[in-house]
Amino acid sequence: MATARGAAPLAAYVLHRWDWSESSLILDLFTRAQGRATVAAKGAKKPHSNLRAVLLPFQRVNVTLGRLPEGEGASDIQTLRQAEWAGGAAMLTGEALFSGFYLNELLMKLLARHDPHPALFDAYAQTLPALAAADEARAQAALRAFELTLLREIGLLPDLAAATLTLQPLRPEALYALRPEAGVIEAAGDEAGLPGAVLAALQAALDRAGLDALQQTCALALPPLKAQLRALLHYHLGSTPLRTRQVMHDLRTL
Repeated sequence: MATARGAAPLAAYVLHRWDWSESSLILDLFTRAQGRATVAAKGAKKPHSNLRAVLLPFQRVNVTLGRLPEGEGASDIQTLRQAEWAGGAAMLTGEALFSGFYLNELLMKLLARHDPHPALFDAYAQTLPALAAADEARAQAALRAFELTLLREIGLLPDLAAATLTLQPLRPEALYALRPEAGVIEAAGDEAGLPGAVLAALQAALDRAGLDALQQTCALALPPLKAQLRALLHYHLGSTPLRTRQVMHDLRTL
């Protein structure tokens, strides 16, 4: 999907940035209308560039991009023509900063370029303020809700209200596990599974209630939900560990 000259600006967040030259950057953006996009920000590192204070992580920006190059062998890198700060919360710090970079890494590794997910973009925007909350349980619930939304948006989350193999409704008091290839199944005897009632409530929140209700439902079973989603994400991400997760682990070990 290309953006023509004169088109309306795109709502976006900076997921990652790399040095391109002494004066320029390559950015991985998450835009609401185009999905992920890789762009060249020429001159963004110059001391007097207006872009220096705008192209920051976790800050919403409005960007105007050049057209995608066409033809065989063309690059998928677009030119950043303009960027303006669009308001937002204060920069994340401490543990919240690592959580924010964790979300960015998930998006970069699991989303294809130029594949729009406006609902996921909105969920990302709503999740960032929750990460900065002083309440650790709220921040963890926000992370789990975003993981569920991401997996659903890219088609990797089974229907949580039914056993995948039988399509039968879940028994509220029984414990279930999420498996990458089998979907929702009954948990093993020694496994920290999720109650059927919680899974059904999670599905209802995903379908109708919105992100706030999803976060509140996630808070009902944080430890087993974190374990189940971590295993599911690890499977779909492959054998390479997430860098942000490894850094957090190393810091806690120190």
